[in-house]
Amino acid sequence: MPSCQSACLFTTPPLAPVHTIAWSQPLVWLSKAFSDIKQAPLLSLMHGLFLILIGFAILSVGHNRFWLMAGALSGFLVVGPLVATSLYAMSRAIERGEAANRSLIRRTWTQWQSGRFSAQGGYWCMVRFGALLALAATGWVLISASLITVMSPVPVATLQDFIAHVVLAKDGQLFMQWLALGSFLAAPIFASSIVAMPLMLDRRVTVRQAVLTSWSVVLANSGPMALWAALIVLLTLLGLGSYLLGLLFVMPLLGHASWHAYRDLVDASAFAARDDVIAPAA
Repeated sequence: MPSCQSACLFTTPPLAPVHTIAWSQPLVWLSKAFSDIKQAPLLSLMHGLFLILIGFAILSVGHNRFWLMAGALSGFLVVGPLVATSLYAMSRAIERGEAANRSLIRRTWTQWQSGRFSAQGGYWCMVRFGALLALAATGWVLISASLITVMSPVPVATLQDFIAHVVLAKDGQLFMQWLALGSFLAAPIFASSIVAMPLMLDRRVTVRQAVLTSWSVVLANSGPMALWAALIVLLTLLGLGSYLLGLLFVMPLLGHASWHAYRDLVDASAFAARDDVIAPAA
């Protein structure tokens, strides 16, 4: 007979019920996110500034090492939901009529150790999930580099080489293959993370429960989630295409909107709240 541990691996854990939404609901999330930014503009934009500074550091180190820079930027963008943790906390506080201030930010980032035990859905599950996302981004860069190295007629070592010999190639076949491969690998990452981080911030759930809930959301709302994915890609490209400066606003906008997406899509009231983790000390 299989052991209890083996059986548990194939047993679906209890999941939060998922709501179905209208296809246009992602636009509502962006509108609510804009309202949240107006409630706490400086703290919200500080998150975007932090991301810009990291991006500039990556560009300064890897500007002439294309695949190193691509790997760093991919990991940097994929773990963005982890960086946005305090933005979720701010949106939750605004939703409750509580203060979204520097004290909340400090508590969010300094009291994780009180919920570190994964068996109870500890707060450190968010860190582990961020590490998994970074690993996925690294895998994408390695696969992408292998494809370009094998298929490109000339070596691609810099960003200029990639643009000239891949993006602007006459037939465009290699670029289309590269985009198709990226879409194929990005889809499961998106499906796994759509509500995972806000859910783990808000409730005591495990990484497995959060990921499976995210997949349930995507399966139940394929149309709205496709629109949401397209908006995320478009806004991110605008942020990157403006020499990273657009991330000043894009980062907090997507962070706050992700909280409202979670609130509309998931009913997690059956799970224990994580308020005691970031509540002010007595």
